[in-house]
Amino acid sequence: MGSPIETLIRGTVAKGIGTLAAFNRKHLPPPANGNPFLTGMHTPMTEERTLTELTVTGTIPAGLDGRYLRIGPNPVAPDPASYHWFIGDGMVHGLAIANGRALWYRNRWVRSNAVAKARGVAPAPGPRHAFDTVNTNVVDIGGRTFALVEAGSYPVELGETLDDQRYTPFDGSLQGSFSAHPHRDPKTGEQHAICYEGRDPGTIRYVVIDATGRVIREEPIAVKHGPMIHDCAITDRFVIILDLPVTFSMKALVAGHGFPYRWNPAHQARVGLMPRQGRQEDIIWCPVAPGYAFHVANAHDTDDGQVILDLCVYDTMFSDGAQGPDARSRGLERWTVDPAGRTVAIRTLDAAPQEFPRPDERFFGQPYRHAWSLALPADPASRFLGATALYAHDLATGERQIHDFGANRHPGEFVFVPETADSPEGHGWLIGFVIDMATETTDLVILDARRFQDPPVASIRLPHRVPPGFHGNWIARGEAQ
Repeated sequence: MGSPIETLIRGTVAKGIGTLAAFNRKHLPPPANGNPFLTGMHTPMTEERTLTELTVTGTIPAGLDGRYLRIGPNPVAPDPASYHWFIGDGMVHGLAIANGRALWYRNRWVRSNAVAKARGVAPAPGPRHAFDTVNTNVVDIGGRTFALVEAGSYPVELGETLDDQRYTPFDGSLQGSFSAHPHRDPKTGEQHAICYEGRDPGTIRYVVIDATGRVIREEPIAVKHGPMIHDCAITDRFVIILDLPVTFSMKALVAGHGFPYRWNPAHQARVGLMPRQGRQEDIIWCPVAPGYAFHVANAHDTDDGQVILDLCVYDTMFSDGAQGPDARSRGLERWTVDPAGRTVAIRTLDAAPQEFPRPDERFFGQPYRHAWSLALPADPASRFLGATALYAHDLATGERQIHDFGANRHPGEFVFVPETADSPEGHGWLIGFVIDMATETTDLVILDARRFQDPPVASIRLPHRVPPGFHGNWIARGEAQ
């Protein structure tokens, strides 16, 4: 911690930068053809809805008893000139299922201070951290439901119907910001995350949460340039840190852009293997060819001491200041990390552009066979999403299956739900939203993962378009109260 004088100087500089950034933000020219993440299928919803009469096609599996929750950006009053997809006000979409019936759909804004002021409602209670926009993931931790974001805000605990909301640093056990992508170790019930803060570019933190939902470890790790670390992975031995060349950009911030991260070719790309009980001095850093990954499919140790990491990768990201992801995906890759030689060997598993890879989470951090991902357009698209298919990968045979939803039907991330707690890997359902742009409606679609190319076993129709978002999860009844 710096001296009071250092703190004063830093505070004065930060205030001056903020004032300049705000001035420049007001003078940014709007995109010539409109902001692509505020128009078309990304057009925000303007109201909160509660629906109880939902049309179901097919038969909802009897074993599904709980809620599908998904969050994404839905700005209340965005400025098209400075708006970036990653910074929009969070909106949670929830659909409850029990006894083969769709009980309700609800969408609710996360009531940050800005959302509350804009909508004339009370803000969600609880302490704030660096900021309070939460828009990236919804998870169960310790039997409670939390909306998450990275880089600055505390989590938001959500009630059963999404109306009850409360900001909480895990009941005071979290010392700083959290991550959008904690990963649960199925062997211990612990959650592991790599966290960072935009206002501290020299430090990231390894955070561990126990099975009851309390933070039990926060280990600082020194870095350079303020890397954007969206995801991580675990194995039995290591937590895997992706220190890649998208970093904080003071230039972008001062220019008034809402999202101040850019491609930084001067930043050394590297993978860190941190022993699960280790500290920063124990990390094995391994250089890797430049590239960027938002999301990991899975990782595991091998019998000969190496580490397997499967992830979706890009050559660059945010290189031109676009309003969202702006690079072509180079597909699903396998990075084999050798701790002894400190090397990373890269092999393409599937070169088709794709994102949002998900495994059967019961096998996270362990050897696994199945992963599912979302197809992306072949060329970088102004809206990033827009393809019509999902992929199913059999990593034992190398086979890829395709489920195409048809023209004008655009899926988002799908999550795997096991048929039973002890069913074999891949025996279960895939659940996610599919936007139908021809009718401006949305279906919650349920696929049989073992019959991936067959028509859906069930679809639940929503009479409106749910804008594309980020991450969702199935929360079974009893997992979160």
